[in-house]
Amino acid sequence: MLNLESELYIDGMDDILCSKMQTSTCTILLVDDEVNNLQLLKRTFHRKYNILTASNGLEGLKVFEENRDKIALIVSDHKMPIMEGTEFLEKVNEISPDVIKILLTGFSDIEILTDAVNKCNLFQYILKPFEPEELTNIVETGIKKFNLSSSKSAILKDLKELFYKTIKSIASALDSKDPYTHGHSLRVTLYSLILAKEIGLDDKLLEEIETAGLLHDIGKIAIPQNILCKPGKLTDEEFAVMKLHPSNSEKLILSIKKLAGISNWLKAHHERWDGRGYPDGLKGEEIPLSSRIVAIADTYDAMTSTRSYRTALPHEVAIEEIKKCSGSQFDPNLAAKFVELEATIKEAKENPEQYYSKYSYLQKESNLRIV
Repeated sequence: MLNLESELYIDGMDDILCSKMQTSTCTILLVDDEVNNLQLLKRTFHRKYNILTASNGLEGLKVFEENRDKIALIVSDHKMPIMEGTEFLEKVNEISPDVIKILLTGFSDIEILTDAVNKCNLFQYILKPFEPEELTNIVETGIKKFNLSSSKSAILKDLKELFYKTIKSIASALDSKDPYTHGHSLRVTLYSLILAKEIGLDDKLLEEIETAGLLHDIGKIAIPQNILCKPGKLTDEEFAVMKLHPSNSEKLILSIKKLAGISNWLKAHHERWDGRGYPDGLKGEEIPLSSRIVAIADTYDAMTSTRSYRTALPHEVAIEEIKKCSGSQFDPNLAAKFVELEATIKEAKENPEQYYSKYSYLQKESNLRIV
């Protein structure tokens, strides 16, 4: 059996983050309308950092927008013509909140400074006149914070990629147990996403539905091969064993933090709108919405795929069957919407890999390509 207990989280995150620190020279932007002050700032930092300069906030904003992917930190004077430092840094914060922002000011009014800190998401403000050594220490601390934040983002992306690859690998392993169900999990997921997106579910739910679709049959890992691949009709005893797979799915997933929230969706994907499904006989809206979506997609794919006990049904026949079972097996509103989407569903069925790339949220989040 696959080992699903390994968490997709990393302990000792700080150690890993430190190992991923950026080693290249950082770029900082210095903004001041007084030439002498700007020259002092350049002399203070030019040996250690790449330097960009501007003489007012408006010019600084232009320089920042042209170099936003390079700039890690900004030191800006407050009182400047055309655009003051606080307005400039506030606009920078709207574009790139992670950039470290330091304000130089001759004002010591606590209310003004507090307002500036909140609006601009300041890392620090420094009262003039300042000691270059003091500013150097603050800038070094700010750069470390920026690198830490950048490294954390990179690691989170790596975790998303790991999560996506793991889920895809599990789905492939499930399908390989039965040669007749190759690609079943991916197709069910694809049809589920098409339907879920059409009814306006948000991105977070779509991502969770995608995960549920890929793992909806994970409980079949515990079903004997001779039952899974039996060419004829199952006996009552064999069918009773087969009906355990939704509950098995919930048990396997429940202990994994990242997946616990969808465990009951997996358990309920064989429930029926009329209450005659399994394992709990849920009825109507007692069945989670995601389970109702996956149930239609699962049934459509089962009908349009060749199995050990029968050949595939044509798309049109499967759609008629979905219509016929609306209000009994399936949520009538979802079934009607699925039928409306039949042209898209048919195209997706004929080229699932291409369509999956278009609809996948896990793939988009991890920035991966299907291989």
